[in-house]
Amino acid sequence: MVWSGSWVAERLGIELVGGDELRELLGLALRRNPKRAHLLVSNVLGKHVPQRPSVVHGAGVALGERVRDLLGDAAEQAVILGYAETATGLGHSVADGVERAPYLHSTRRPVAGVAAAGGFEEAHSHATSHLLLPEDPELLAGDGPLVLVDDEFSTGNTVLNTVRALHARYPRRWYVIVALVDMRSAADQGRLAEFAQEIGARVDLVAMASGTVALPEGVLARGQALVAEYDEAAASGTGVGAPSPSPQPPPLPTPAPTSHPDATRDGIVRVSLGWPDGLPDGGRHGFTPAHRARLEAAAPGMADALAQELGDARRVLVLGFEELMYAPLRLALELERSVTGIEVRYSTTTRSPVLAVDDPGYAIRSRLVFPAHDTAAFPAGEGTGDRYAYNVAGGGFDAVVAVVDSLADSPELHAPGGLLAQLAAHVPRVVLAVVPSYLPSPSHVADRQEPSMLPAPLRGPAFSSYAADDVGWLLQDLSDVELEAPTEEREEAIQSGGAHYAESLPVEYQPSPEYQELFRSALGTSAARIARAVGTVTETMLAEHPQRYDDPASREATQARPVLVSLARAGTPVGVLMRRWAMHRHGLDLKHYAISIVRGRGIDTNAIRWLAAHHNPADIVFVDGWTGKGAITRELADALAEFDDFHPEIAVLADPGGCVRTYGTREDFLIPSACLNSTVSGLISRTVLRADLVGPDDFHGAKHYRELADADVSGYFLDTVAARFADVTDAVDTDVKELLSTDRAPTWEGWAAVERISEEYGIHDVNLVKPGVGETTRVLLRRVPWKILAKRGAGTDLDHVRLLAEQRGVPVEEVDGLPYTCVGLIHPRYTRGATGADGTAVATS
Repeated sequence: MVWSGSWVAERLGIELVGGDELRELLGLALRRNPKRAHLLVSNVLGKHVPQRPSVVHGAGVALGERVRDLLGDAAEQAVILGYAETATGLGHSVADGVERAPYLHSTRRPVAGVAAAGGFEEAHSHATSHLLLPEDPELLAGDGPLVLVDDEFSTGNTVLNTVRALHARYPRRWYVIVALVDMRSAADQGRLAEFAQEIGARVDLVAMASGTVALPEGVLARGQALVAEYDEAAASGTGVGAPSPSPQPPPLPTPAPTSHPDATRDGIVRVSLGWPDGLPDGGRHGFTPAHRARLEAAAPGMADALAQELGDARRVLVLGFEELMYAPLRLALELERSVTGIEVRYSTTTRSPVLAVDDPGYAIRSRLVFPAHDTAAFPAGEGTGDRYAYNVAGGGFDAVVAVVDSLADSPELHAPGGLLAQLAAHVPRVVLAVVPSYLPSPSHVADRQEPSMLPAPLRGPAFSSYAADDVGWLLQDLSDVELEAPTEEREEAIQSGGAHYAESLPVEYQPSPEYQELFRSALGTSAARIARAVGTVTETMLAEHPQRYDDPASREATQARPVLVSLARAGTPVGVLMRRWAMHRHGLDLKHYAISIVRGRGIDTNAIRWLAAHHNPADIVFVDGWTGKGAITRELADALAEFDDFHPEIAVLADPGGCVRTYGTREDFLIPSACLNSTVSGLISRTVLRADLVGPDDFHGAKHYRELADADVSGYFLDTVAARFADVTDAVDTDVKELLSTDRAPTWEGWAAVERISEEYGIHDVNLVKPGVGETTRVLLRRVPWKILAKRGAGTDLDHVRLLAEQRGVPVEEVDGLPYTCVGLIHPRYTRGATGADGTAVATS
């Protein structure tokens, strides 16, 4: 038998290091992932690889029996917690092995009326946000052992972060980590004992096998290139060993008349299982030993109902659905036990995109792609996207039993491109079994006092003056909180270390009539230039996502578009304009959100969790207005290091600092949206991050300055720029063609210049040097400026800077050899006693 990792090993040199048992448990596949080339594919999990249900269930039960032996009498007080989506069935099977413990699994599906008892992040996962929604609020409150079950234990970050978060809220003395395989590197081996000492609790690990993954140098780039090569081969239908195609199935034949009361309209047979009333469909809200006994008693009858619809089928696949893994597994197990003469296999659908290659030495031989069919379970506009079923096509099955919950028994499931039609194109007989979606009893829901997790985005006009579909703000509204402080007070507190700049807001600058006229004049002069940069950065971004854009008529093109995520607030007007360009030029209605990122504090991780729960992270494109020295670019890369599948680069309108690959221009020019504050940014303040206002489950905050509506020019700015789109189309096409053919790698020229200026002017702090027209304007509007450096001969781009500098008594010094049009220097040692724009009251050496 060929090991199902040999193809990856041959092509990329990735190897599993461990015994034969490890290779029996695992295969290797390639991911579409900017950070990780490989995916460990379990042969006994029942997710990607169809397997005998007795093997899948038996693996979990065997682990559970080991846990029961380890816990001894303490097993009576244990709670088993599984990870969604991959380990929901494994965790439930472990609970079967422990026997006397209740089971709960995390979920990515919110449930209306049910508040979360907690949540945590699984950073390496395709979708990282997990909710805990137990029906019994006391389930997590005990002090008995907590057993956490996942399919693999690799770096340990996910499980240890989970334990840390839960321990802070529900402290326990004993934790047991259970996994099919322990794949920690030597460097991670000692962390478990250190972690146990840190939290003051016992932490044990139980796994079936252990080993490591050997990754050769440069494997990520080679893996990405290989995925691109096979994707191209699949698209063209050429190339030896190209990935197995997943064509749209032909229209289903009109079914013969049938008297069967449960036959579906499209001819696929629907079976009535007789699922017991009130029995949970899984562990989303908790599953007790009493529930287990009811399921065991009902399973033979439900398996008999299935067998009657299978006819003369001899090779049957029971296909579960994402988090709904255990109920299908138990049905498959009962079929295997009780029906003679058939060969039963079990697997489930998934959200995770993996490359399929029809090679005997590769773990994922084929894939079916279909739209999500449980979107009714999510708030409007959420939960959409593609879903996948692996190794079903070409698997030799003559019948498949598709098991879904009632919320997923939707029009999308039955649509021509839906899961049932995809299955019918490859398998002669399809049986649909629907398990009722379980909802907690109203009495338990009413008793819950925990705050709801991750609310829906704020939208205009209730929050911001932008239209509701222009942008969704992943922020909390702090409009009623007094956050403003005089600029001088803020500067002193920031430089003394007594406060962070994100803990308060500057008093909103109210422009004089002269300054407002300057803004309008600058906008009129530069609108075409901005429109050209908007078009260029948008077209470059779309060109970097060809599989999501080239064929707007296809289903995949409409469901897997780039999702714009602007960095509030300077990036938000640019994100709105990029969205408008995509609609103007291509008819693409792109999603757009705004989130907070704070220098020195990182990105809003709750906002990232929300995005991962509602969109494919690989589709996210971060947007900002411009780059200065690249501090936010670096901040974003660092902040996303713990989140898989997100691409940490930023698309910007102007990149004078040479910090990014996707930009409209690298010239440092006036972007009029930098001239003002909230009145050109939808009346939204800069974001706020303060411990007494922003809790661990909250988005960062911001204010909506409704009282400034009379001075708002946000819509005027957008409309003026968008009106020039048609004029710059040809220039944009030329720019994009040139950009895509040149080396756009970041040069970080701006960072080097800032370091030089910082030392030359005796500042010795790069955070006080703000390069570029946009950043210099911010210095004059929000901080205590010391002086402005202007490139000798700079023209009208600096008219507003000169006016602001004059109003604040700040000198403008013309210099040679400046890579930016201007640079703003914040007062280097500010106290309220340090007066004088020339800095003579403070030492600068």
